[in-house]
Amino acid sequence: MSGIYIHIPFCKQACHYCDFHFSTSLKKKDEMILALAKEIVLRKNEAKNETIETIYFGGGTPSILPIEDIKFLIDEVYKNYKVIENPEITVEANPDDLTEKRIIELSKNKANRLSIGIQSFFEDDLKLMNRAHNASEAEKCLEIATKYFDNISLDLIYGVPNMSNEKWKQNIEKTLSFGIPHISSYALTVEPKTALEKFIKKGIINQPDDEVAQEHFHILVETLQENGFIHYELSNFGKENYFSKNNSSYWLGEKYIGIGPSAHSYDGENRGWNISNNSLYIKSIQENKLPIETEKLTVTDRYNEYIMTGLRTIWGVSLIKVETEFGKTYIDYLNQQMRRFLEDGLLIVQDGILKTTKKGKFLCDGIASDLFLLNLE
Repeated sequence: MSGIYIHIPFCKQACHYCDFHFSTSLKKKDEMILALAKEIVLRKNEAKNETIETIYFGGGTPSILPIEDIKFLIDEVYKNYKVIENPEITVEANPDDLTEKRIIELSKNKANRLSIGIQSFFEDDLKLMNRAHNASEAEKCLEIATKYFDNISLDLIYGVPNMSNEKWKQNIEKTLSFGIPHISSYALTVEPKTALEKFIKKGIINQPDDEVAQEHFHILVETLQENGFIHYELSNFGKENYFSKNNSSYWLGEKYIGIGPSAHSYDGENRGWNISNNSLYIKSIQENKLPIETEKLTVTDRYNEYIMTGLRTIWGVSLIKVETEFGKTYIDYLNQQMRRFLEDGLLIVQDGILKTTKKGKFLCDGIASDLFLLNLE
């Protein structure tokens, strides 16, 4: 078992691009905290032979909570699970929540890693995304956070309409000036039913341009590698010893328990997901019922997931593992499908490991889907 993910389903306001599960009303906050704590207890048997290495507060916006709530939930994990001596405990945070007082309180309460949603250091980008913070809050929170936390990850979004290459470079340079050891960066994606999709349909905001996003991605990769970052997953860059242990465990197919509405779990064979409704989640937990649906992954599902996660990371896809774990049909299929990508210089095999090349990295999700086997079981 690698970790416990705790979903905090509250935000001050809705970012225009976000399709995660959250509520902007804190009315049921106290009931939710008690329900999360109870789910932690109800599921402890799932990890009775396991050790917890990471605790991750995601959302939503975990930093919206009083520190006592975060401490209470961490304590519940410690009371009910075997936790290693120095686990990675991450709290996702927004700059407008990170006053010096709150940062100090967090640092004293077992949390040892912050993941800060900066997204951009420019006012017009933040307004377009409907972020709750402004550019000066973004800089100020990093000045303070770096005094108290060594392990900080920062989120940036590229491919934003009207963002020039020069402006994108300035975002990266500003990030580097704070000495942050981990950066997660994503292309602005138009998800169904988001405000962003509506604004694009009405012509209020321009459609993000894939070519611009690809150019931004290459600028990001080159600049960060020149500055000592390792590009260890498609959207993630870390200095040596600063990779996200929580996220790496997902990509390496390790087990984890997801607590809270909409949270996902994986036990090595089955994937589960909690109901995405705060009221129904609370009601179910109060009745001692887990509001979770599960599906048993077939061999083909596991093969497809391994291809997808492997190609996104520096660990790649082990051809020996494909043959021994999934069988002859799968390795034969993979060898046949990957041929044209090898010829086009998008994939490479080194020491029995299939990886994307520099040219293929940005396209790796599309390449992976071409290597998937249709579910024949």
